[in-house]
Amino acid sequence: MKRVSTIKITITALCAVINIVGAYIALTLRLPIYLDSIGTILSSALFGPALGGLTACISGIFSGVTSDVYSLYFIPAGMITGLISGFLFRTSWFRKWKLPLAVLFLTVPGTIVSSCITAFVFAGVTSSGSSALVQILHQIGFSMVVSAFIVQILMDYLDRLITVVIVSSLLSRLDGWLKTGMNGRKSNGAL
Repeated sequence: MKRVSTIKITITALCAVINIVGAYIALTLRLPIYLDSIGTILSSALFGPALGGLTACISGIFSGVTSDVYSLYFIPAGMITGLISGFLFRTSWFRKWKLPLAVLFLTVPGTIVSSCITAFVFAGVTSSGSSALVQILHQIGFSMVVSAFIVQILMDYLDRLITVVIVSSLLSRLDGWLKTGMNGRKSNGAL
């Protein structure tokens, strides 16, 4: 069994806190985007899919218990985001002209799961600022799942695009020795 280093545990916890703070800001300001996956995608980019999924799970549980009970139900969607982003960051998909398509690949699976949760568990009404749009589309004649998917694919795509740009810019600024230390290789630095 591969040993998880202290730095990985610490940064994974920090990434979970980033998710919680982002989600709280979005919830408080009633933003149509969620800001709850910055830490998940950062953790996935640094440590791979498994720790990215774990970060989403930890932050979803903590947010659900402390500030937004709806977060508990959407843990599977966050874990999917963590897993897929971990695989995509290991490739060259998040670079240059491939970025919009990669964000779409990242967004669609989690959106399918979250729109089904929104429709079947909550009848389209959650703590998100986009719930009103779901209800409007449903009143126009779309099914609840389709209404939730249409609204969430737009909001999720924008949210993931912003998140990937933030994470990519953070990663480009990390020192080489820090990246080396986090990946479990020997380093001459403090880590």
